[in-house]
Amino acid sequence: MHTIMVMGGGFVLLLVFLLASRFIGDGSLLALATAAKWFIPAWFIGAGINMAVGVIKAGYSVAEELPIFLLVFAVPAFVAALLWWKFGR
Repeated sequence: MHTIMVMGGGFVLLLVFLLASRFIGDGSLLALATAAKWFIPAWFIGAGINMAVGVIKAGYSVAEELPIFLLVFAVPAFVAALLWWKFGR
């Protein structure tokens, strides 16, 4: 359940990036692509923090947490990459 909640947090963060691009940027599709592009490294850091909490506080090993990290990072990052590809053309 925690994994789904963290991935949901990733999608919320992506939405925040996209909304910020509409209000701060010029509102173009290229601004949405740029927001999606900037989301990916930000989400990598966020997913890494989640992994660190699992290793340090929950006591899981890095080998146990790595597949969860990859899943948590990859799903929202894939959606962002699709948006970047679609709107960046």
